[in-house]
Amino acid sequence: MATTVQYSTAKDLKPSDAKLEITQIKSTIGTKPKHRDTVRSLGLKRIGHTVVRDADAVTVGMLNTVKHLVKVEEAK
Repeated sequence: MATTVQYSTAKDLKPSDAKLEITQIKSTIGTKPKHRDTVRSLGLKRIGHTVVRDADAVTVGMLNTVKHLVKVEEAK
């Protein structure tokens, strides 16, 4: 049986002037050390923790790396 994977973020985010609200939705236990470091660099400490960051090229690149661990929404 084939299973479909649904990401909670856009497939590939693009840099813009918007603010992004980033929430960690999955644990980093069992993930690659590089992914753990990326989540920590985003400022996320635990599941359910939310931070607001600019949608610059660096942040968007990090989010595209760990899109399976975070949820991204445009900040209000």
